[in-house]
Amino acid sequence: MPIHHAVLALLDDGPSYGYELKASFEEAVGPQWGPFNIGHLYQVLGRLDRDGLVRSRRDPQPARPERVVYEITPAGRAELADWLGRPAERSGGFRDDLFLKILAAERSRETDVLAVVLSTQRAYLLGELRDLAELRRARGDHRVVRLLVIAAELQVRAQLQFVEVVEQELLVTDQSAVRQTGAAAVPDDGPPHRRSGAASS
Repeated sequence: MPIHHAVLALLDDGPSYGYELKASFEEAVGPQWGPFNIGHLYQVLGRLDRDGLVRSRRDPQPARPERVVYEITPAGRAELADWLGRPAERSGGFRDDLFLKILAAERSRETDVLAVVLSTQRAYLLGELRDLAELRRARGDHRVVRLLVIAAELQVRAQLQFVEVVEQELLVTDQSAVRQTGAAAVPDDGPPHRRSGAASS
């Protein structure tokens, strides 16, 4: 997760210090991203400082401990421009916890495990969509937050579509095969009343 590039983007607006950067980031992306851990932020700033992408200076405060102010360097602006010019890669590839659950459920000897997994996931995803819709209504005036929520909604809808595909491929198809196999195993001797009638004659 390229948080250090987001920090460079915030500093590209002007010098800032740790807690101000934290507040700016959380305001910019909204609650969908989650809180920005201040300890992790200072680790990122320290790494950027060591790499020459930002420079720091101590800013004395009356009756308060001095604070460290950071500003982006020309090398930092070049790194930010290079990052913006590259495609965004999927951080996790195509690894997904849901896929592993489907694999485990499909191999399970217990009946209906896969149906329960898919039903549970569908209910969770529909709840996510409701929460995202509420967040979009609450923060719809902030364009970047609104776009982040829309991106999240699209991802949730894609996973809902995947759940439907799995259900069709592994549940509906298997149930159809079982019904066909069962039907083939029953002799076609005609309706029961005809068979009984033939036996009595």
